[in-house]
Amino acid sequence: MNQLDALRQWTTVVADTGDFKQLSVSKPQDATTNPSLILKAVQKPEYRPLLDETVKKHAGKPLDEVIDRLLVRFGTEILSIIPGRVSTEVDARLSFDTAATVARGERIVALYKAEGIDAGKRVLIKVASTWEGIEAARQLEKKGIRTNLTLLFSFAQAVACGAAGVQLISPFVGRIYDWHKKSEGAKWDEAANAGANDPGVKSVRQIYEYYKQHGIKTEVMGASFRNIGQIKALAGCDLLTISPELLGELAASNEPLAHALDAKAAAKGDAPEVSYDEAGFRFALNEDAMATEKLAEGIRAFAADAVKLEKLMQESGK
Repeated sequence: MNQLDALRQWTTVVADTGDFKQLSVSKPQDATTNPSLILKAVQKPEYRPLLDETVKKHAGKPLDEVIDRLLVRFGTEILSIIPGRVSTEVDARLSFDTAATVARGERIVALYKAEGIDAGKRVLIKVASTWEGIEAARQLEKKGIRTNLTLLFSFAQAVACGAAGVQLISPFVGRIYDWHKKSEGAKWDEAANAGANDPGVKSVRQIYEYYKQHGIKTEVMGASFRNIGQIKALAGCDLLTISPELLGELAASNEPLAHALDAKAAAKGDAPEVSYDEAGFRFALNEDAMATEKLAEGIRAFAADAVKLEKLMQESGK
């Protein structure tokens, strides 16, 4: 049994890609996309026709709607290959606008339904884990629209998401690791901060154990991995979304894989229950320099890639 097959015993494996032609190789249950992944895909010759066809078919419609239609086109292709769910992201430029995020999420779901997709079961709307994004997710969940709260770097964000009743959260392991490694500079000891001691791994473990202890139903999906050591250290997490490259590394290894996270063991923990109102959430996030910086950086990067995608569409339509 290779490590990917071993991982599947305890964890739902999710592919993190817009390159849906690779999905038949790794055979994930679910798949996630984001603006950067879609931008990367449409710059490849085999996917550029999807962008051109979408722009031509919906010429004259608002650019933001055409982008949503492209995202849904990719999502629909992905759902034709995988058995589970796809996550499609709301424009990051709406990360601080609750009403606009709700409206955009509803439109994306409506577009999926128009394609014959059972969106309630097969689509997750990805939203940044800002206070406004979490409130938008709360409203969407009440409407039967399932959400995936992304760009999550802190325990405070996870607590607020759990309280909002969101379907799933995506704590970013690799970006947490990146921040700490950069912050430490020459003092960083790679070996001492590997595996279970990786700061990103420790963050996800804390969230996972807290959720299981307090009966929070929100699914935990570790994301943004830099190496398979991080993945192995989280074997047993509800879900893990992994790039095609790292999925390939796991499939190529036959070394034993240990069960790292266990729901029953986690349920026996003694961490006190925590809650946040808006002011408390904002202060807790502000106190966490890593989470504050990585959340802002992530929103900026996704917003920039959305702008690049818009430019490609405008060039295609000329």
